[in-house]
Amino acid sequence: HMIYFIVNLSSGTGTNYRVWRQVKDFMAKEKVPYKAYRTKYKRHASRLAEHISDIAIKGEDKDVKLVVVGGDGTFNEVINGIKCFDKIKLGIIPAGSGNDFAKGIGICKDVEKNLRNIISGKSIVSLDLGEVIFERGVKPRYFAISSGIGMDAIVCKKALHSRSKKILNKVKLGKLTYLALTVSTLFSMKTVDLEITVDGKDIEYKKLIFMAAMNLMAEGGGVPIAPSARQDDGKLSFCAAWGIGKCQAFLVLPLLALGKHEKLKCFDFKNGEEVLVRASSPVVLHADGEYCGDVNWAAFRCIPRTMNVFV
Repeated sequence: HMIYFIVNLSSGTGTNYRVWRQVKDFMAKEKVPYKAYRTKYKRHASRLAEHISDIAIKGEDKDVKLVVVGGDGTFNEVINGIKCFDKIKLGIIPAGSGNDFAKGIGICKDVEKNLRNIISGKSIVSLDLGEVIFERGVKPRYFAISSGIGMDAIVCKKALHSRSKKILNKVKLGKLTYLALTVSTLFSMKTVDLEITVDGKDIEYKKLIFMAAMNLMAEGGGVPIAPSARQDDGKLSFCAAWGIGKCQAFLVLPLLALGKHEKLKCFDFKNGEEVLVRASSPVVLHADGEYCGDVNWAAFRCIPRTMNVFV
C-alpha cells in the first residue's frame, strides 16, 4: 500500500531536513512505495490533505496512511484539510520546535522505529478531536492539542512574527522566545470578564488572564496546563486563570510550568463535551498555536475518537 507524506521543511529547529533525509533513506532501503508532498506556503498542508482525502473517498487506495513530517502547526493544517477521518490513518514524524502532539500521545522520537510501526499498521489508537467555532459563516477550526483565549493565544500570535524565535530555534532555544513573550504579554495585556457555559451550566470569571480548552495535557512546548486531560475520554479539559493581579500571576507562572497549579484558587478546571464562551471585549483566539482571530465569543466541542493515529 502507498504511504503519503506531507513534509514541511521550514518548521522546527532546522532538524527537519535531517529528519526527512532519514525518512527517505529508510523508505528506499525497505523498498516501501510512497508519495511525498512538500508544503510551499501557509495552509498548503490543508490543501494537500484535501487532495489525499479525495484519493481515499474515491477508493483509489483502500488503506490510506497519511504521515506528517513537521511540527504541531503542520499537523493542525493537515487535520483541517482531511475530509474523511474514518478512511485515513495518521502518522507523525515530529520535526517541529514544540512537538506537543507527538509527545502528548507518546510517539517515538526514533524515526526508523516510528516508520516501522506505521508500515506494519499495528499500533493504532482512536483519539478525540477538538473543534472551535468562532465566527458565523467561517469554517470551524479543528485542534488536536488545545485551543484557547487570552494570554497563551496572544503569545502564539506574537510568536508568528517573532524574529528572535527563528534565531533561537536554530540553536534549539526556541522555548526562550515563548518564556519572554509570556512574561511581556502578562504585564501588557488587558484582562477580560468571561461568561462560560459548560454542558449547560453557567460560570463567570472576572479578570480572566487565559482560558485553555485542552484535548491533551500539555501545550506550549510541554507546559502541563491540564494535568488530568485525556485524549480519548470524549471531553475537553478547560483551565481558566483569573481573579488575581499581574504580579501575583507572574509569581505563579513557575508552578504552572511545573504542573503544580491545580490546587491554587486562581485556577479553575472543568471537563465538558461542549463549552460556549462570551467575553466582555474582543480576545485573541488560537487553535494548536495557530492564530484564529480576535473574537467576542467562541464555542468549543469535543468530537470523540475521530483521529486514527499510529503511536
